[in-house]
Parts: sequence; structure tokens; C-alpha cells
Amino acid sequence: MYDARLNLSRQVAEDVRRYFEGRVFETIVTRNVRLSEAPSFGKPIILYDAVCSGSENYMSLAEEIIKNGE
Repeated sequence: MYDARLNLSRQVAEDVRRYFEGRVFETIVTRNVRLSEAPSFGKPIILYDAVCSGSENYMSLAEEIIKNGE
């Protein structure tokens, strides 16, 4: 998960984009406490909290994967 407040997150994202140039999705899954809580309740995030930012990030990623045929 990505946290824009952390230099490490930004640096890793830059390194990944540079190393895997052209093969990295645009969608970023941001750090979200609800994402961390969902497994403790035995639920996927979409069922645990469908409207939290983490859930929306994963939905965007799924749409991007489908759109790009990956």
C-alpha cells in the first residue's frame, strides 16, 4: 500500500516505475486502515467497506486491468 506522506513509498514507486517502465498500472492503492481491518473480520474489502478509499482503489485497479486486457 502507498502512503504519499512517506518518502519510502514515493521512492519505491519511482523505482518500480523506472525498472518496469511501461508495465506498471496507473492506479495506486493507498494505505487505509479499513484495508488492514477487513481480513480480521474474514471479509474482502469490497464487502467490509465498499466505499472506503482502499476499496475504491482496488475497484479502479480491477477496471484498469480489465480495460488493458491484462
